[in-house]
Amino acid sequence: MKKIIVACGAGVVTSTAAMNKLNEELTDRGFNEGTDYKLVQTSIQQVQSMADEADAAITTTQYDNDEIKIPVLNGLPLLTGIGVDDVIDQVEEIIKG
Repeated sequence: MKKIIVACGAGVVTSTAAMNKLNEELTDRGFNEGTDYKLVQTSIQQVQSMADEADAAITTTQYDNDEIKIPVLNGLPLLTGIGVDDVIDQVEEIIKG
């Protein structure tokens, strides 16, 4: 099972919306939360401290940190709907990886 961090500025509103969209899209593609992947919601400030225990991070705000070793995906398309398939394709590859 892959662990994916979903983060926004405060770890509440936009990360919740992004997680809901992510779950919806992954379910449509045949993946099951709890079996194939686990989502962990947090604030952008906590990403670095959680990265060692995760397979990827999705952020709804700008995040640049060369110190973490996991992929960091732009989660803004999960909120806008523009480019969402590209994000889901990347997450699918991580889950299958």
